Amino acid sequence: MFSSILNWRTSLAAVAISIVIATIFYSNYISKKIADDERKKVHVWAESLKTKGSTTDQSALNLTNIITNENTEIPIIETDENDQPTGNYLNLDSIKIKNDTGYVRKKLEEFMKLHNSIRVVINAEPLIFNKYYYGDSKLLREVRYYPLIQLFIVALFIFITLTTIATRNKSTQNQVWAGMAKETAHQLGTPISSLEGWVEMLKDDKQNEKIAFEMSKDVERLKLVSDRFGKIGSTPQLEPILISTQIENMVLYIKRRASDKVIFKLNNHHNDNLLAQLNAPLFDWVIENLLKNALDAMEGSGTINIDIQEEIHQIKIDISDTGKGISKKNLQHIFKPGFTTKKRGWGLGLSLCKRIIEQYHKGSLFVKSSELGKGTTFRIVLKKLQ
Repeated sequence: MFSSILNWRTSLAAVAISIVIATIFYSNYISKKIADDERKKVHVWAESLKTKGSTTDQSALNLTNIITNENTEIPIIETDENDQPTGNYLNLDSIKIKNDTGYVRKKLEEFMKLHNSIRVVINAEPLIFNKYYYGDSKLLREVRYYPLIQLFIVALFIFITLTTIATRNKSTQNQVWAGMAKETAHQLGTPISSLEGWVEMLKDDKQNEKIAFEMSKDVERLKLVSDRFGKIGSTPQLEPILISTQIENMVLYIKRRASDKVIFKLNNHHNDNLLAQLNAPLFDWVIENLLKNALDAMEGSGTINIDIQEEIHQIKIDISDTGKGISKKNLQHIFKPGFTTKKRGWGLGLSLCKRIIEQYHKGSLFVKSSELGKGTTFRIVLKKLQ
């Protein structure tokens, strides 16, 4: 199915390109024909001027008048053999000629670059001749520029089409991930409720009190995960929250589950009162994902540094690790849904983190720096609550 759609699109693109190329060649062919025809007209016009100046025959004069008056499109300038204008010209801007003494000379230089001159011998012995330089008619210019205009329109159409398709695909993709998240939350609901009941039963037996306590913490954790998944795709409620406290709680949670060989460092530069509008469960999810990714990258040994910096209107949170780093070819893909370098996982973590920060919290999440063998730094930028 996908292959047939791809082939259909490829064929359609090939046909469109073929039509554009054929149009360009045909337009070029037409423009050459018009150019040849215009050169002949200029030659006839120049000869008619010669005839007009050397005959008294009224019939011939009438014919030359018709020929000279017939050309209303092609601009022409007559010069002597030294390329000095003689004062005879046709289809030039009369207002500019009157107001700009250098106008005729400028047009002459322009025509010299466009076409070779046409020579008309006035006298054989001694040899006297005039030159006729001419420009393009409006029709010829339109025909020559038509392929460029057509290419621009086609390119614009292709750009709009691709942008529309990309936007639609992204929207569909977002809906799919949101739907999966909500369905996951829904599916977790029943077993979590059941587990809560079993935990309560265990609490009734003093011998199981410790087990029940530990299990209740895991059940609460499952409820939190379910709540996070349920919020994906919905507009979350934001409230003023202390950034340092929120991050510190997540660091303590991850630290208890990490190896003793992993060192956690949190530096808020003695600023404990930084406030931002957050949805606590979703923001915790972002910090948790970034910390877990750092742990995975370090493979059980290293340092994770969380640095919280205050600026005039922003709060910058840098989460750095001393892990294996990210290759340049993967940097442009790590936030795409489905992309993962791990053997297990759906590749949704960083994609959802970016969506939570950028769409829900109106901030930004990106890789500040990464070097293979040395580590990676992710940066979160949030608007500071004044």
